[in-house]
Amino acid sequence: MSFNQQLIKWYEIHKRDLPWRSTQNPYYIWLSEVILQQTRVNQGLPYYYRFVKTYPTVHELALAPQEDVLKLWQGLGYYSRARNLHAAAQQVVDMGGVFPQTYKDLLQLKGVGDYTAAAIASFAFQEAVPVVDGNVYRVLSRVYGISTPINESAGIKEFKNLAIKLLDHNQPDVYNQAIMEFGAIQCVPRNPDCTVCPFQNDCVAFNDQRIEELPVKIKKVKIKNLHHHYIVIQTPKAKTLLQQRPQSGIWAGLFEFPFVESDGALLSVEFREKLKQQDWWSGFRFRESVYNQDPIIHKLSHRKIHAYFWIVELDVELKDSIDIKEAFQKPLHILMHRFMSSFWNSYL
Repeated sequence: MSFNQQLIKWYEIHKRDLPWRSTQNPYYIWLSEVILQQTRVNQGLPYYYRFVKTYPTVHELALAPQEDVLKLWQGLGYYSRARNLHAAAQQVVDMGGVFPQTYKDLLQLKGVGDYTAAAIASFAFQEAVPVVDGNVYRVLSRVYGISTPINESAGIKEFKNLAIKLLDHNQPDVYNQAIMEFGAIQCVPRNPDCTVCPFQNDCVAFNDQRIEELPVKIKKVKIKNLHHHYIVIQTPKAKTLLQQRPQSGIWAGLFEFPFVESDGALLSVEFREKLKQQDWWSGFRFRESVYNQDPIIHKLSHRKIHAYFWIVELDVELKDSIDIKEAFQKPLHILMHRFMSSFWNSYL
């Protein structure tokens, strides 16, 4: 039995019942693929249902304010995916509301790369193009014993060529779903149960005891440490101050407290000096927060943020401040949501 036949046979027995597998609607398939990029299924599933309910068509998503889309996305991280999702929906509407139906045309949509285009083209339109994502890299590298790094051009080309060769042209949608599912629930990154694997006898990694070595990925990222000292405003009327991040960079377009940066932790006197540089600061009462000595650590792909939270109590109302309850309705990045939910839990 060929590789793809074995794979599809396994899939028919073990596949999970997921909503986007029971439709050929390209909009729903596209939504699921964008949401599941860098997100586990159990985490992404509630978001998928919320998006489908809130924006049942691509037209409704395109017409929504970006701030509303970001708020609905809150908690998934990698917010560029949400911004690209919104922009691509507007592209589709500009095309007459009809989703592109080929791999080549799908690549024209904002945020749609090789993998996503192949997934939509094969799942919705049965185009014979292979998907190659992290799960596929893992399965193919182990079964065929390929040690070429998956994040270098030679590896990308080698795996793409192998994926094309193995693709079942009669049912590309089923085959692509099968190999992704196999990598997700059987050939998992760590400690896979090889005793029940249909490829055990032929798997090079299993027979050569190289399961933990493959796939090979060259580490190139140097982590940068950032120290953000957030200014948590409290006014007499239970208001606070938020600012919107720029439309580029990390957490683009999301809301957060004003902050100052430093090379590390700050003493109260040092922080007060930095506060005086703020446009609105004029000697307001200051109370040192219990959070400032134990920062919340948040890791991003290239950055490690050390977040310190300082409480500033104002005697007067501040221009542009908003009710704390209203602040919770803004699209917040995860650091803000974590702190606010703990510090102001009575307003939830």
